Amino acid sequence: MHARPLKAALTCAAAASLALAAVPAAQAVDGPAPDPRNVQAMRDMAVAMAVTAKYVDEQEALKDGYVPHGEECMTNPFGAGAMGYHYVKEANWGSKDPSRPTALLYSTAKDSHGRRKLETVEWMSTDGDQDLKTSDDRPSMFGLPFDGPMPGHWAGMPKHYDLHLWAYRDNPAGRFHNWNTALTCPKKPGTPADPTHGHP
Repeated sequence: MHARPLKAALTCAAAASLALAAVPAAQAVDGPAPDPRNVQAMRDMAVAMAVTAKYVDEQEALKDGYVPHGEECMTNPFGAGAMGYHYVKEANWGSKDPSRPTALLYSTAKDSHGRRKLETVEWMSTDGDQDLKTSDDRPSMFGLPFDGPMPGHWAGMPKHYDLHLWAYRDNPAGRFHNWNTALTCPKKPGTPADPTHGHP
């Protein structure tokens, strides 16, 4: 990565963190979010966004090893919201590096050129004991705990933790909330939702 774009991204993140810090906590953010005074978290967010910006072009994600995986659209079986279409890079599984997300989530709809729109960046990590009742190995990033543990979302996927960053689409529930409450999945006639594939 060139130093100049990264430096610019870090400068913007620093300015944003100062602006957020000046706002009372209750009004600064909606839903889960890092403390804007956490300098490392702000830097890590800037890195994540600087690195993934090129993946706005779906073809760049495919070239870098992100492969469409799992269900085309996941609906929250526990409440409002949905997710997009997961493109997973297996080499980044277990990463807690802001520059190496495990998955990119794209829109279910395509534009006039047949391309999907990047909406979310996600990190995933295996639950060590594969027991949904324990969480002593829960990872964290950006000063926030991962969600989970939860069942896998497709065949062969282990019980795991994950953390979403809605970097490219607004989420009324919060930038780091797993489900986007403004999204719904297209209804498929005769196909009921599968609650085993949800995030708690």
